[in-house]
Amino acid sequence: MARKKVLLSGNDAIGAGAMQAGCVFYAGYPITPQNELTAYMAEHMPEAGRVFIQAESEIAAINMVFGAAAAGARAMTSSSSPGISLKQEGISYIAGARLPAVIVNIMRGGPGLGNIAPAQSDYFQATRSGGHGDYRSIVLAPSSVPEAYALIQKAFFLSEKYRMPAILLGDGMLGQMMEVVELDPSRKEPAQKKKPWALTGCKGRAPNIVRSIYLKEGALEEFNLSLQKKYKLIQRTEQRYESFALEDARLVIVAYGTMARIAKQAVDTLRRRGKKAGFIRPITLWPFPASVFASPRTVRQKFLVTEMSYGQMVEDVRLALEGRAEVAFLGRAGGGVPSEEEIIARATQLLS
Repeated sequence: MARKKVLLSGNDAIGAGAMQAGCVFYAGYPITPQNELTAYMAEHMPEAGRVFIQAESEIAAINMVFGAAAAGARAMTSSSSPGISLKQEGISYIAGARLPAVIVNIMRGGPGLGNIAPAQSDYFQATRSGGHGDYRSIVLAPSSVPEAYALIQKAFFLSEKYRMPAILLGDGMLGQMMEVVELDPSRKEPAQKKKPWALTGCKGRAPNIVRSIYLKEGALEEFNLSLQKKYKLIQRTEQRYESFALEDARLVIVAYGTMARIAKQAVDTLRRRGKKAGFIRPITLWPFPASVFASPRTVRQKFLVTEMSYGQMVEDVRLALEGRAEVAFLGRAGGGVPSEEEIIARATQLLS
């Protein structure tokens, strides 16, 4: 297939990226605003000779992914906020079994059933694991449709590299917006050719066991320590972010996902007006890109975090800065989206 440019919604781009990444198993259950992704997989997975299952529930879907991942398949599920909540036990089991799996969350307003408008209030759930136990998931947050296409492929690669869940965290705005995406089949994240841990039949070798239960005294603590060692390696090596205009900035605006598109435009406007504003967009929400906040210059800067929530990523910014700088917050939730004008007004106030 030749390289080509096509107009895709965010949901369709994630599906296309997953197919290109070699996803061979998808199980999901419909929920707005990610239904187009499930529909895309329902159409294209069988055409490619791959497995698509509309499960009877979100709980069933994540456990089907658990089973497929245990067999060595590149497996994926997707949902939106309350559906992801139902998957948390299964995600914890996948982490405990040291299996790779990709979970897509196209966030909507909450809590409860909330509404179908975009929100970013699942940040804590994604970055603090959401399920039971001391585990982590790699969390990637695209801010555009082309980036969603690229990062879902990166999610499969990182999940498989570290044998752990990887979450692509979007929102209803990203899922529904349409942008031009360049489909390039020649650009692929590498896949592991050998998976000695997979349950593929044990003829000629010792049997593998996939489990997350350790009843012998001290065994579970030893296992958890091995996970923490891996997580520290990921924190050192897998931080990703976008930034600009930091060297002379008196105020740095921080945002992720589609909220970052609005914040970035606000920074451009502020700089045209002679205001020394800078910009940071975390791309990995876990591991959080603390390194970009560690510069000595931060002691002379202020920070403004803007989110479609009432303050979740702002906690990670404060932790990264370790009290070296003032951190302000601007947020809305339940489908409310801070506007460029609101960000500019708050930034101007902080700069005065």
